[in-house]
Amino acid sequence: MILISGPCVIESRDNMMRIAENLMQYHEDEKIDFYFKASFDKANRTSLESFRGPGVHEGLKMLEEVQKEFGYKLLTDVHETWQVKEAASVVDVLQIPAFLCRQTDLLVEAANSDCVVNIKKGQFMNPVDMEYSAMKVLKTRGFDEATYENSQKAKLWLTERGSSFGYGNLVVDMRSLLIMRQFAPVVFDATHAVQMPGGAGGSSSGKREFVTPLAKAAAAVGVDGFFFETHFDPNCALSDGPNMLKLEDLEQTIAVIRKIQEVI
Repeated sequence: MILISGPCVIESRDNMMRIAENLMQYHEDEKIDFYFKASFDKANRTSLESFRGPGVHEGLKMLEEVQKEFGYKLLTDVHETWQVKEAASVVDVLQIPAFLCRQTDLLVEAANSDCVVNIKKGQFMNPVDMEYSAMKVLKTRGFDEATYENSQKAKLWLTERGSSFGYGNLVVDMRSLLIMRQFAPVVFDATHAVQMPGGAGGSSSGKREFVTPLAKAAAAVGVDGFFFETHFDPNCALSDGPNMLKLEDLEQTIAVIRKIQEVI
């Protein structure tokens, strides 16, 4: 299975390297296609005062150091077209943030790279309509139909991260996993799915106790991969702490998921 994991944002070189070192077991597991994830910039933070990260140039240098030190494949977000070329020279997967999943110029620019493109479904999106976002990448890469097989060939993934349910809450409709899997391999983002947008007064909150139950449900439904943001101490994290898993809890969650997959 695809496994994407790492801190929400690059807080510092030392913190990132510490987290990366603790994820080696997944990289060495032959049954896991592992990608280390960290954002160089969190451009959609609720408040102007919120920590955003080191920025594209410094952040990519740190990610490149992770790759050289541990041999990991890398995933990071891009928010603007000008970031794509530089990021694509370092990482293996360009992630399109949920709020930008319909941003045509960004999708096309990412599709013009050699990277895997991972489009996160917007919290406001009907999963059926993700076919059109997928087609922006597929057509740019020479495919004329959004099918699972074509997306595999075109190196395109779609990621479910929950849907807005009133104010300050997200829910996961498990039907969306099956709907989007018609168009592309699907990754389930279990940690962002328990986020509570704006729930901490100027920043997002979350309920990490529901990460594992939702991941178990997604494993039973059937997905191609999982996305877990993780940290050695989520309570001290500078972004998304309330919905991130501790490194030791991630290990237990992965073990449970694999048991479900074996049964299925």
